[in-house]
Amino acid sequence: MPDPLTRRWNSVSLRTKITTVTVLLVTLGLLVAGVGTMTVLRNYLLDEVDAKIAATAVSLEGQRDTCETSGPNDYFIAVVDSEGALVCTNEHQDPPPVVSEVTADDIRNSTGEAFTLWDSTRTTQWRVVVVPAMDVDSGAPLGLIVGLNLNDTNQIISRYAGIFLGFGLSVVLLGYALTRLLVTSTFAPLRQVEATAAAIAEGNFSERMPGATPNTEVGRLNGSLNTMLVRIDKALGDRAKTIEQMRRFVGDASHELRTPLVSVRGYAELYRMGALTKPEDVAQAMQRIEKEAIRMGGLVEDLLELARIDEAKPVTRTPVDLVPIAYDAALDTMASSPDRTVSVVFTEPEPLPDSTDLDDEIDDDELVQAGRSGGSGARRMAFASSQLNRLRSRRMRPVSDDVAEQTAPVRGHVTSMDTPAIVLGEENKIRQVVTNLLGNAIRFTPAGSPIEIGVSVDLAERVALLDIVDHGEGIPQQIRDKIFQRFWRADTSRTRETGGSGLGLAIVSGIVAAHDGSVDVLETPGGGATFRVVLPLLPDGWVAPPSPAPR
Repeated sequence: MPDPLTRRWNSVSLRTKITTVTVLLVTLGLLVAGVGTMTVLRNYLLDEVDAKIAATAVSLEGQRDTCETSGPNDYFIAVVDSEGALVCTNEHQDPPPVVSEVTADDIRNSTGEAFTLWDSTRTTQWRVVVVPAMDVDSGAPLGLIVGLNLNDTNQIISRYAGIFLGFGLSVVLLGYALTRLLVTSTFAPLRQVEATAAAIAEGNFSERMPGATPNTEVGRLNGSLNTMLVRIDKALGDRAKTIEQMRRFVGDASHELRTPLVSVRGYAELYRMGALTKPEDVAQAMQRIEKEAIRMGGLVEDLLELARIDEAKPVTRTPVDLVPIAYDAALDTMASSPDRTVSVVFTEPEPLPDSTDLDDEIDDDELVQAGRSGGSGARRMAFASSQLNRLRSRRMRPVSDDVAEQTAPVRGHVTSMDTPAIVLGEENKIRQVVTNLLGNAIRFTPAGSPIEIGVSVDLAERVALLDIVDHGEGIPQQIRDKIFQRFWRADTSRTRETGGSGLGLAIVSGIVAAHDGSVDVLETPGGGATFRVVLPLLPDGWVAPPSPAPR
């Protein structure tokens, strides 16, 4: 657990920390520089004093009576015996040094080096040197002490210390002010970041970090935070949208399931209460229960398909030719709706030839047969050869002779495409897309209205196009961006016979998106709607991935 000092330091703002540390470093540097300079200066001045007193001691050493010698007035001169007792001294106006601190050992072992003594009041320092001497009368050993007070030296050191202290304090204060100003101006963008973050924390997710120079740390931080905020804002928007869609999805699904369940429950209660006494009433009730069960089963299958699409599992992709899928879907549709004429139409991306060239290459019988598809120009060229030649080695569902006449628009004269419409995808899923789109066209077009399935290739975009063309009332422009939403229907009724459940086109959109494609609705010339599915073509040089080894 951190101690109180650490907690207090951690509670200090970053600006204060930087300013404090900077000022402390400046102060420490000035302190080291001042002490070091004063030490060097004092040693230099003491060396000069030592040289002066040493020279004076040498000049007095050979005189007969040193005490009576009139030396310089500012020098202190004294003679002590071998025991350190004062013999004589010159008169000096300043308080003399305490000579008694000089011992006999100092006299005997004197090396001529100077040392410092205090006066009796300890207000003045003296720099003294002791040199051995001898009494000329008795020959007894003596000690000659020569000293010079350090008032001038100490005054110089004191004056220098005062000057340095004044300049040092000025530098520290100026450094503090400049550091504080620099840190404050540098951290100004951080205060803006703090304010923006507080606004975002209050729920204003549209706020962004203010601009700063990109080559600075704060600028790069702002850029990174803005990128993060954009992604978070998008994620929150997607989350809110997903939650709203899920709520609507659950509500619509519950409504869809509740209606048949109410019907089943009602008929079951009628039967339990004995209200259904006649066999025909029971049979009618069982028929209604069966229809509602089939309706619920289809709805549950659609919901399960959407759930699988939402799992975003990778699609098992293999080369898929759209032409056989278009033929099979046309045959299935005409088998379930005999009153419909479903034609498969091909177009090529190359420029269209002149009409005169077309007339020369197509005879009258071909034109009559191709005219049944409702096409013209290059579309009529799509019916220039037989279906068997078109399919060649491709698999085709066999058609019996009994339905040969009914399927003439499909099995009649068609042409092979110069560029095969082969995409990379899961065949069953693509078949489901075509089936759902055809079912949607049948549901919302008048009975007997023809339907065309167009297959083409756009080499410039490297995509294959699959069009489901009907000739009904069409889809208004204002609702075209809504029809692929789940449970959305142009017909607001909840009966599957008219409006359906509103999941078919949502399944189409999910499957196409899983194949990296797109689906859109266009207006059919002359009236109607055209659903266009765009899928990427099989890449050149595609090689099938190796099959996983059996376990």
